[in-house]
Amino acid sequence: MLREKAYAKINLSIDVLNKRPDGYHNVSMIMQKVNLYDEIKISLYGDSLMLSSNVPHLPRGRANLVFRAASLFMEHFHIGGGVYIFINKKIPIGAGLAGGSADAAATLIGLNKIFKTNLSVDELCQMGEKLGADVPFCIKGKTSLAEGIGEKLTPLPPLPPCFILLAKPNFSISTKWVYQNLNVSNIKNRPDNAKIIEALGEKSLEKMVPYMYNVLEEVSAKKYPQINQIKAKMIEHGAIVSMMSGSGPTVFGIFTDIERAQKCKFELSKENSTFLTKPL
Repeated sequence: MLREKAYAKINLSIDVLNKRPDGYHNVSMIMQKVNLYDEIKISLYGDSLMLSSNVPHLPRGRANLVFRAASLFMEHFHIGGGVYIFINKKIPIGAGLAGGSADAAATLIGLNKIFKTNLSVDELCQMGEKLGADVPFCIKGKTSLAEGIGEKLTPLPPLPPCFILLAKPNFSISTKWVYQNLNVSNIKNRPDNAKIIEALGEKSLEKMVPYMYNVLEEVSAKKYPQINQIKAKMIEHGAIVSMMSGSGPTVFGIFTDIERAQKCKFELSKENSTFLTKPL
C-alpha cells in the first residue's frame, strides 16, 4: 500500500479578469497550501478500479474526481485494472478548499510511484489540467501565483509563519453557480497581487493585508450572510485578516497569536466545522 497526503488550499487573493470564449474565466490568484489534508491510500488489488472512503455518501464512480484521475492515468498507460483506492477525508466537501482537486493530484502522484511510470512533475500537471484548474497547483504548488484558468503557476516566497483558522458553515456553494452569477464588469474591489507578492518577499504579513481580496465574495457573501458574519467574528477575535477561500463558503482568518486563534475556534465551532492549521 502507498499513502499520499492531499493538502487543502486557501486563496490569499482571487481576481477574475474576463470570461473566455470557451466559457471559463481568466483569473489571477495567489494560492497557499495548509497542513489540513486527506489521505489517499493506493494498493494493487483485484482486476478492476475500486474506490472507497470513510465518508459513506462520497461518490464511488465517475462523479468522483479521484476515480476520473485514476481512469485517466490507467488509460494513458494502458493499465487494465487491479487498483484499489481508499480516500480518508478530513477536508470538508464543497468547502472552497480544493479537497477534490487535492485528492485527484495525490492519486496521480501515487499511481506514478506505484507503477514506476516516471512522469515528471510537469507531465503530471499536464495530465491534472484535464481534470480541473486547481489540480496542477495541488501537484506542485505550496505558495503560487495562478493565472490563466488557474493552470499557469509561478512559485512565490512562502507565507510567513502564522496560524490559519478555517471555518466552514453547514452548507456548500457550487463554484459553477458563483461564476455564472459573477458580472466581471461590475466588480467593485480587486486585490493587488503585485503588492502581495512584494510583501511575501519581505516576509511581512502586515504589508499583505490591505491588498488581499477575493472578488467571488461579491456573489457568495451577498447570498449567504453567514460568510461576512464569520469574517467579522474572526477580526473581533484578533485575526489580522479574514477572507472567503475559493468560491466559498469556508472562511479563513490569519492569526499571529495562537491563543486568540484557539479562542476564536472554540467560539466558531458552535455552528461551523473548524480547523486550526498552518501554512505548508
